[in-house]
Amino acid sequence: MAIKSDRWIRRMAVEHGMIDPFEPGQVREGEGGRMISYGTSSYGYDVRCADEFKIFTNINSAVVDPKAFDSNSFVDIQSDVCIIPPNSFALARTVEYFRIPRNVLTICLGKSTYARCGIIVNVTPLEPEWEGHVTLEFSNTTPLPAKIYANEGVAQILFLESDEVCETSYKDRGGKYQGQRGVTLPKS
Repeated sequence: MAIKSDRWIRRMAVEHGMIDPFEPGQVREGEGGRMISYGTSSYGYDVRCADEFKIFTNINSAVVDPKAFDSNSFVDIQSDVCIIPPNSFALARTVEYFRIPRNVLTICLGKSTYARCGIIVNVTPLEPEWEGHVTLEFSNTTPLPAKIYANEGVAQILFLESDEVCETSYKDRGGKYQGQRGVTLPKS
């Protein structure tokens, strides 16, 4: 496996629709001035967070169970910012829709700007032939409220290309998160 460069990412996005919408460079300035960067970097792609959030709440005193998830554990908001309560988390999604090639696996890491504020971004690998909006989990590890900005960079996707095609892809297995749109809750 080899990590792919900006040139490869641009080619795959343009020729194969791997990332949509796609930003070929790094964007650091917006209408309101400086922003957390997004777009193509040297060896990855910095994704943006959409303005749809599901903020975890303990109002119903539910047990968090991945096999029987209670959607009432979240409050839905649509906003340019999301305030995550102390020691809590929120779900969001990427602005970008991904179509991962059959011989590629991705790893996602949070941006240092958020990590240095105690905000952890978690995303599982995007498997070969998976497609959809990426569901993002933001954990606020601090005892203070934390702010996430919509339409700005939140995490970096690294693309690993194999020298051989996998025998069984995510699409072949009929993965339960294939083609997801919007913020997607756990499915059992």
